[in-house]
Amino acid sequence: MPTKIDSLMGALRNYLSNVATSGPAADFLAGFDWQMPSRPLAPNTLPCVACLERLADIADARERGLIAELSAAAPALRWGQTYTAADFGQHFLDNYGWVELFGTRGHFENDSMAGGFLILGPGIVYPDHHHIAEEIYIPLTGTAEWRMAEAPFRLRAGGELIHHASNVSHAMRTASEPLAAFYLWRGGPLAQRSTITGGGAR
Repeated sequence: MPTKIDSLMGALRNYLSNVATSGPAADFLAGFDWQMPSRPLAPNTLPCVACLERLADIADARERGLIAELSAAAPALRWGQTYTAADFGQHFLDNYGWVELFGTRGHFENDSMAGGFLILGPGIVYPDHHHIAEEIYIPLTGTAEWRMAEAPFRLRAGGELIHHASNVSHAMRTASEPLAAFYLWRGGPLAQRSTITGGGAR
């Protein structure tokens, strides 16, 4: 019997078939094999997961269904954090988390690409950082500002594709509303901790 995590994977595949149709995102997914072995992982929740209810309220219709599937599967998912309070403070940790749906440590096994979801609560700065892996982000809500390299922060829409080449610095910040975003990593260590180059999170 399909699980809620299986349903989330199906919803994600359907969503990406509609939004990742050109450019780097289409290149990432060209020939991608969605038939991945499942990996049994013990669930782990985080405070940021509580943002999912609000995220469903503020998302556009196209993203709302995917957020609903993420919310339904959330109690069974292994949510994680890369940083500690010593890095950015407890407020950041209480409003930050991610889940790897597939990859080298995700709910489905994949050695060539990782994909999952990031949540940031309101009033959070994810400082400038970079990593070897090439990355695609797709915000599921148009409520956060994003920066790449030396460019200024700017608001990005829900469903907009954001491409970060290998080792290009980038940052995100939220205002009064939380952020959910889907990410893809390839071409580098899929579980690498990012190198932080920006100031601390507020």
